[in-house]
Amino acid sequence: MPSKPLAPLAKKLMKGVIALELLGVFGAYGLFYKMNNSQDFRNTMNKRLPSVLEVYYQSNEWAGLYGVRERDREAWAVKQE
Repeated sequence: MPSKPLAPLAKKLMKGVIALELLGVFGAYGLFYKMNNSQDFRNTMNKRLPSVLEVYYQSNEWAGLYGVRERDREAWAVKQE
């Protein structure tokens, strides 16, 4: 019965995978929350990781929330002038 010695290892690996998944979910929620509440943070994300900001905009548009991208662009254009 070689499966017995592998059972504790499998449990540890499964717990590790679940912990990583939970970290990822909470991290993604934290990032979304901060981007949703701070236009300045969205501007920082636009400069550093524009692809992540694009996903944020698309998720809002899929949810039926339009105009966030346009308001951000207008506000950032005013700041640059």
